[in-house]
Amino acid sequence: MPSNSTKILLLTTLVSGVLMSVSSNSWLGAWMGLEINLMSFIPLMSNAKNMYNTEASLKYFIVQVLASATLLFMVVMKTLTEDLFTLDENAHTPMIICTPLLLKSGAAPLHWWFPGVMEGLSWENCALLMTVQKAAPLMLMSYLIEINAFTTSIILTSAVVGAIGGLNQTSMRKILTYSSINHTGWMLIALTMGENLWLTYFTVYSTLAMTVVLAIKLSGTSFINQTMMTNKEVALMKFMMFTSLLSLGGLPPFLGFLPKWIIIQSMITNSLAPMATLMVVTSLITLYYYLKISYSSFMILNTEPKWNLSSYKNESASGIKALLLSSISLTGMMLCTIIANIC
Repeated sequence: MPSNSTKILLLTTLVSGVLMSVSSNSWLGAWMGLEINLMSFIPLMSNAKNMYNTEASLKYFIVQVLASATLLFMVVMKTLTEDLFTLDENAHTPMIICTPLLLKSGAAPLHWWFPGVMEGLSWENCALLMTVQKAAPLMLMSYLIEINAFTTSIILTSAVVGAIGGLNQTSMRKILTYSSINHTGWMLIALTMGENLWLTYFTVYSTLAMTVVLAIKLSGTSFINQTMMTNKEVALMKFMMFTSLLSLGGLPPFLGFLPKWIIIQSMITNSLAPMATLMVVTSLITLYYYLKISYSSFMILNTEPKWNLSSYKNESASGIKALLLSSISLTGMMLCTIIANIC
């Protein structure tokens, strides 16, 4: 694990790689930004003292290099046959360029590496992988993406795999992974409706994902059965974690429901009601396993251990951050009411 100064440097270059990729006016510059982002994230993931972190970083490196090499090859081949830095309108161009970007962002059916990598990472790196690392590939896809058979199949596959895959999981990291795959499907459909809609969804999703990760890290849980053994002295932490989880699942009246509501309205306006129905059903399935965890912990299996009651005394600063972030998710009811009154 790098020192604090090295970590700040790597985080700076990681964000600069995303900004370079998003603001580039050529596909070659976008590829360079993705590579800078990758080379900054790998040292953050690696830890010589933890075999699982090293294994996860190696898996991530191999997959991302495969995607980057494919993207570079496709872009060079298309520019040689068409134009130097712009891609002419061709029926196959969006599919060819978007495929390696979908692999980078972990969308189904190219998600096979995502759960294994997430399982071996620390919670901070899990938050980065679910949020910041998705920004550049999704933004690049917004230049080419449109509603067709290929895009529709990717969106629906991501939604279904994200919903079904998390049902039988016991690891909190894998549950968040499959939830992220489901959210990727929502973000892809938001991209087809407009970049502003995607930016709204991505901002809300990133805020909620950071909140959930921070609350889970503070509670010290990695598996579902550990959430049922949380001390009564940290009941507030338990409340924050599960309200944030339910908000991430899109339960009204929390904040996570707001962007999904806007996307559903846009899909119905664009005559995509059947797809909207399937997306809502898959979102309800993800909400089911969040409710299953929350309901079991709050109502039925209220087991409280008698030991280790002082493990949270030095976490006051992080606890305040988690409290502030989770309070944001509770503002969804007010925002929904205001927007409904405006409309």
